[in-house]
Order: sequence, then structure tokens, then C-alpha cells
Amino acid sequence: MLRPSLRLPAIVLLFGLLFRLVPHLERSEEIFLRWLVRNSAANVSVPLTIVEISDNRSLPSPTEVALFLQATLEFKPAVIAFESVLKWGASEKDQEQVLIDQAMRVPKLLLGAELAPPPYSNLPLVEISGFDQINGKRDKLGKFSGVAWQPDDDLLPISTIGFINSENVLGNTRVPLLFEYRGEVIPSFALQAVLLWMRIAPSEVTIDVGSSITLPNGMKIPIRSDGTTLINPNAIRRARYVSLNELLFQAQQRESKTANTAELESIREQIVLARTALDPRGPTDFVASTIAALQTNSVLRRASSLFDYAFILVLVAVSGSTQRFSRVDLILLAVVLSAAYCLVALSVFSTWSVWLPGVLPIGGIWLVTLFCVFAPRRYT
Repeated sequence: MLRPSLRLPAIVLLFGLLFRLVPHLERSEEIFLRWLVRNSAANVSVPLTIVEISDNRSLPSPTEVALFLQATLEFKPAVIAFESVLKWGASEKDQEQVLIDQAMRVPKLLLGAELAPPPYSNLPLVEISGFDQINGKRDKLGKFSGVAWQPDDDLLPISTIGFINSENVLGNTRVPLLFEYRGEVIPSFALQAVLLWMRIAPSEVTIDVGSSITLPNGMKIPIRSDGTTLINPNAIRRARYVSLNELLFQAQQRESKTANTAELESIREQIVLARTALDPRGPTDFVASTIAALQTNSVLRRASSLFDYAFILVLVAVSGSTQRFSRVDLILLAVVLSAAYCLVALSVFSTWSVWLPGVLPIGGIWLVTLFCVFAPRRYT
């Protein structure tokens, strides 16, 4: 008769505890997260329209930007946001009045800017309003002491500024939402865009650094101690992409009522994000992805640690009896269980944006399997 070994439950328990207690092992779960992102689909439409106002990274002239605003206003979006910093040289200053005239008609205009870290403390001080209700330690937030790059001064009084800094962007899932500027906790460009779209003032937002951002509509956004959150970048797949020429043409047709422009009528009450071509050397399209994820509540939530401990205990409980199976049956069972777990994790991720661990459960299954296959069996 086969005598079960007590070594296997002890090894499984030790493996699970080490995985939970060693940060480097815990972070390996992001490998499984990347697999989930690659294989999941976005099923929710996103109230976001992206317009490339330039096919290269250079900023178009103020007159061209004014024409974009004029065309976009025909469709009455809730927010018009410029990811690029609207700042021109002295040779184009004479065109700016045309742009200002159009910009004053925009109900909610968000303009991109960039913060400067503490070494650049000699930059001019800019007053920036932050959040009022802040709890938790701020020591790990990205700290900035000045504004390195902002729109032309004439645009500042008629717009809201949002800051695009990519220092904490990791891959296409971890993105920054909060920064610290001279003691004030301020929102990133993407978070500011969504707050404007939801008609939420910063004074209505409660922030627990390291836990969550709570909005007055009941939405909670998980936030890490460094001000970042995890998003499902697939949300951006359901956004609308419109070329500048198409937008100008549709607006002209709508104004003259000579053609059906129903295709772009859905822009009403959306966020319209204007940008130049992306820098191929920079991070992935994290600004648009973050906006889309926040709009659709596709912010990723890691399953509770209780799930990990429960799985470890179940594996410990059944590991003793697995030694009674033949080696071939054990390998086949491990393959089936691993595949089934991946399908369940993928379904949970796609439906609820909840990220189940993968390395710990699948690693535990194969640890048990390999031990039973290669360890000598004792009989009584």
C-alpha cells in the first residue's frame, strides 16, 4: 500500500508562504497579467474620440488648431482635450487671436503641460490647485517643483491644465494618476479629463494614498502608494479614431446640411482628445488608454490575498492524496487543471477587470505534479 509523504504538504505550504511574503516573487504575477491583457477583449464602447491633428510630432499652426476647434464644436463634445502642449514660437504669435476666439467657445477645454522634478527649482512658480481631502503617506508620489512646459499664457485663463509625465509608466498597464507639486497632490492629465467629463470638482474627491480614489458618484479607483494604478489597455480598442480631414469634412457637411453626418453625432457629450503623432520612442499610448479605462471603469483590481491563501490551503489538503495517482494521470490532470484555470482567470478578467493570480496557482499545481512524478514512492 502506498504511504503518503508529509513532505509534499510541507513543501507546498512553504512555497505558498514564500510567494506571498517575498516581494520579487509576488511581482512575478505581472507576467500572468500581461498574458491576460494580450488575450482578453474589450466589449464596452468608450465615449472617447481621438483625432490626430498632425501626422508627425510637430504642432500645427494656431490657425489649424482653431479650425479643428471650430469643426469639433459642431458636434458639441463634453470636453476637448489637447495632449500636446499648445505653445508656438514668436513667428506664429499673430495667429493666436484666431485660436483664442475659438477656444473661448469651448465649455471645457483641457490643455496638456509637463511638470519638472526638484532639480529644476529655478523655474517660475505656478499656482496649481490640488485635492483637498487627502489621507495616507505621500512620500512615494512623484514629486515636482515647477512646470517645465505649459501652453501660451493667453490660453491659460480659459482652460484647465493637465499634466502629462510618464516617469511611472510601466509597460501598458501601470499608469500615473497623481503627482505631488510643491506639497499639493494634483491629478494627471487623464484623471483631470475624466473629472471634467463627469463634472466632478477636485474638492469632491477623496483620496487615500495607497488605497483608492473615491468619487462622489460612488466610483472607486484603486491607487498605489506611488500614485499609479493598473488599467486594462484594451479599453482603448473601442474608442473612435477620426482623421482631421474627415472631421473637417463632416463638420462642413453638417453646417451646410448637404450630407448625413450621423456617424460623428455620437461625439456629443464625449471627450475629444486631440494629439500629434505619437513618439515611437516614448511609452505606449498611455494617456488615451488611461482615459478610456477610467471612463469604462476598466481599472484592474487584484484579487484579494485571501484567494491566494485559500488556494494554498486547498492545495496542501489535496497534495497528500495525489500521490496515489499514476504518473501519467498526474501529468494529464495538471495540464487540464492549468488550462481550466487560465480560462476561468481570463473570463473573470474580461468580465469584471479582476486580476486573478496565475504564477502561484499554476506553479503550485506543477510543483505537486513534479514532486509526485519524480519523488520515490514508499509502500507499507
